[in-house]
Amino acid sequence: MLDRFAYLNAGTFGPLPRRTVEAMWDVEQRELEEGRSSKAYFKDLNADRGRLRTALAELHGAPVGCVALTSSTTEGCNIVLRGLGISPSDEVVTTDSEHPGLFGGLVTSGATLRIAAIRARPAAEALDALEAEITPRTRLIAISHVSWHTGAVLPVQELAGRGIPLLVDGAQAAGAIPVDVRELGCDFYTISGQKWLSGPAGSGCLYVREERLEECRVTAPSFLSWQHPEYELVDGARRYEGVTPAASVVGLLASLEFAHEAGEERFARAREMTERCRALLAERGAEVVTESGQGTLVSWRADDPPGLAARLGEHGVVVRDLPGTGWVRASCGFWTSEDDLERLVRGL
Repeated sequence: MLDRFAYLNAGTFGPLPRRTVEAMWDVEQRELEEGRSSKAYFKDLNADRGRLRTALAELHGAPVGCVALTSSTTEGCNIVLRGLGISPSDEVVTTDSEHPGLFGGLVTSGATLRIAAIRARPAAEALDALEAEITPRTRLIAISHVSWHTGAVLPVQELAGRGIPLLVDGAQAAGAIPVDVRELGCDFYTISGQKWLSGPAGSGCLYVREERLEECRVTAPSFLSWQHPEYELVDGARRYEGVTPAASVVGLLASLEFAHEAGEERFARAREMTERCRALLAERGAEVVTESGQGTLVSWRADDPPGLAARLGEHGVVVRDLPGTGWVRASCGFWTSEDDLERLVRGL
């Protein structure tokens, strides 16, 4: 795919490594030929789930027992919002730059939302804007680690440790920039497998700080939530897990192995390509919204964002428009090349 396209949309879906597709195919071929209910099948699946929890925990600095496999960042956010019992009687602090995966759950909770206006502000002013919305009634702070609109890195570490639960949407951070949840100090951190980790759809995880496990109730238990036949909840964050398809489990494992082989320098490479993208767009005369030194997303203003994204797509340059903002967004990963960025500029 990367031979054919200047693929600049990992903020939606990352490029799938060949090994990921092959690993998924092997599982589905086995299911086709042997079925999905043998003792050996479930033994292998449970082992793969355990390996995946361990790999995700190591990647993000989390204790293994605090990691639950999920199908998406959205699922992780909803597990926390329901588990904490966020309701119309509560007050939640968030921002005007949240993805529907988080913001949608906040809206349907009925909670009073105190929304910090940060989208049009410099990243350095985000902390002051958020702190201005916190009151003695605040029950939860719910923000992104990296804004899906501008790529701005939000002040997670500075908001932690205040005695208020802190839920972080890590969809645009995990796999794009280094993430250590214990260093960040947050209580909950959600991860998408299909974006910057280049995993399959229907994969991800949720980190729950150990001290919050009892506070965050299990509101949608699955077969995997229980110790049978006693019907006691299993230990740790596994109690929140649903049944992730076997192919998605092995697929994300393969993608994580691919990223591990690429090495820690992949983060520096992605940042280098992000800064290069900003520079080339500015040279082209584009009004770049994203500041330097943030995440790996670059947004710029356009007269007709949907039309521009469609026209670039016709020329093999894959970006996306951001509804309601007047902006177009490019995603730069460690796989992004100088030629990809040149193709973007030529397309403009």
